[in-house]
Amino acid sequence: MTAVRPTTEQVDAARGPSYAGQHPLEPMFRPAAVAVVGASAQPGKAGHAMVQALRHFPGALHPVNPRGGEVLGRPVIGSLRECTGVDLAVLVVPPEAVPGALEDAGAAGVRAAVVCAGGFAESGPEGARLQQRVARTAQDAGIRLLGPNTSGFMNPVDATTANFMPAVAELAAGSVSVVAQSGGVNLTIAFMLARAGVGLRLGAGLGNAVDVDFPELLDFLAQDDATTAVGLHIEGVADGRALVAALRRVTARKPVVAFVVGRSDVSDFARSHTGAMTGSYALTRAALQQAGAVVVGSLEEMVSSLAALRVLRLTAGSRAGVGLVTGQAGPGLVVADALGARGIDLPALGGATQRRIAELLPPLTFQRNPVDTGRPAAGFGDVVAAVVADPAVDVVGVFALDEPGALDPVTALRPVAGRVLFASGGPEAAMVERRRELDLAGVPMLAGPGELATALTAVVTDARLRGVRDAEPVTPTRGVGRTLDEHEGKTLLESYGVRAPVRRPAADRSQAHAAFDDLARPGRPVVVKVLDADVLHKSDVGGVHVGLTDRAALDRALDAIDAIEHEASHASADSPRAATRRYLVEVMAEPGTDLIVGAVRDRVFGPVVLLGLGGVAAELGRDPVLRLAPLSPARAQEMVRALPRAVLDGFRGGPGVDVAALAHVLRAVGDLISEHHDIAEVDLNPVRLTADGPVALDALVVAAPPRGEPCPA
Repeated sequence: MTAVRPTTEQVDAARGPSYAGQHPLEPMFRPAAVAVVGASAQPGKAGHAMVQALRHFPGALHPVNPRGGEVLGRPVIGSLRECTGVDLAVLVVPPEAVPGALEDAGAAGVRAAVVCAGGFAESGPEGARLQQRVARTAQDAGIRLLGPNTSGFMNPVDATTANFMPAVAELAAGSVSVVAQSGGVNLTIAFMLARAGVGLRLGAGLGNAVDVDFPELLDFLAQDDATTAVGLHIEGVADGRALVAALRRVTARKPVVAFVVGRSDVSDFARSHTGAMTGSYALTRAALQQAGAVVVGSLEEMVSSLAALRVLRLTAGSRAGVGLVTGQAGPGLVVADALGARGIDLPALGGATQRRIAELLPPLTFQRNPVDTGRPAAGFGDVVAAVVADPAVDVVGVFALDEPGALDPVTALRPVAGRVLFASGGPEAAMVERRRELDLAGVPMLAGPGELATALTAVVTDARLRGVRDAEPVTPTRGVGRTLDEHEGKTLLESYGVRAPVRRPAADRSQAHAAFDDLARPGRPVVVKVLDADVLHKSDVGGVHVGLTDRAALDRALDAIDAIEHEASHASADSPRAATRRYLVEVMAEPGTDLIVGAVRDRVFGPVVLLGLGGVAAELGRDPVLRLAPLSPARAQEMVRALPRAVLDGFRGGPGVDVAALAHVLRAVGDLISEHHDIAEVDLNPVRLTADGPVALDALVVAAPPRGEPCPA
């Protein structure tokens, strides 16, 4: 689609009343006057391209260069210190010249700056030192800074395109805003949106983000009435908790679609690109989803999702029914199949709806959900309206090829705007015109069955994510002081309501024999383990022996435990535990499905709870479920229900999952790590699902090491 520069009336309408406020970033993204430092009269130079990109800027635009002269008909000012009333300085100068340019900007009273140059932290130690100097200079001058190492930003609504690609000046104004870690990706998304007929409100590339980062921009967009949906591109996260908090504030008001880089190992390239440390891909995605963002797997999916969510957002709810009406059976089947693979409901239509559809369609058509009309005809809009009105349906996807004379989609769908998404196929010129007409009618149009399925999934996912409330953050007030042995760990967990087997710690063999006599019964074997907080993985060193039914078997197990090398236990030569082995004797649990429950204190996002498959269930190959702690009851149950259906219903004849009981274990582990400032890891591996509920068969509670020491492996 060819972008059209907005009229003055369109700009004023899109700005919205809230933009008259005084958000700290307003001088950057909606300046009254701009200075381009490093402006050049030579085509091909970045300083020339930047002035050209700002050619439609309605305010005062000052090219700055000590050589003087003229750039694109504008007189050049020799120094930024000669300028007055400038809100934004765009610095298109070499990296070593940036600190001096910022000092000039501070002296001139400039309130915001964009630093486009690369050669900072992404380039190595010297660049990192220069970047620190830039950050200090901007802070001392009271200047909000975007970058360095960024292409800049685009604000078509206010005709302010401070970006070194001049073509951005012709981007169409709209209501979608984009925050990208990469300036190049920011541009890529903007042009992809334009091809999809979606206008841009604001597109900002963060670059190295020495000052303005995700949280500040998200808060800015949360308050911007001209933004109806936000796209995020993330390569790495420096402060996960601040990002999550800002995302929650935005998603409470408007939808966010996020794309995270990192499925494969691109960490070295990401560091060279933006100076960001790429964290856990799975954890970052899970944290964004928990904060309410619709996380997608590609930029193409992001564009389709934003195209829909910018105009259609359902009320929050754990379930959202999708209706599907198609003018051609084959494409409709493609959509239905894609939705089913993503866990999206296509509920059966009610009796009244089906009777109404039967009045409108020939008897051989499929009329339940999806509804196949056979071919679009005069009553197509009435069929769609009937499906929209069904109590089980929240949003309707409509597909119909562009057949001249068969269907006028605008007339058919305008009455149900706000409840439908439309997809079609046909000649490109016809599609552009259809999209324009439908957009004016408030109906998003997608290009093909795949995009329609993606858009419907995004709308439903956005509603589902907002249907689960999270627990409030917890300030840790306690500490464990040291890594706990298994008995201590289980005792601590029992105080949080987690069940563990009946057990006895034993300081020597005689106590182990007494514990065995106390616990063993006919048909009830016992387990004996090494009891040593320094042995983190007991099975790996022969420290666990199961199914013991007599004294002889117990003694053989104790002999094996005593033979464990002290080096394998990581015990130091002068450690009191190195001289005497301790044992844990406990009742052996009944058979059942094994799961893994754990928690870690992530350096970026803080406490995180994990639920994964253990034992033979691991063959199902499902990735673990990750959520930020602490967990609300609803969030913990949502984690449990994310397990494979085969496990929830009872794996290989085992007991089904008691959702509430397992959720309680997850909450307990989340509360434990959240309330203790020095716990680095909690590992319950396995938690066995029994007929009486989940039981923690092992417990590892690891204290965080003193600063400067590595965390346990």
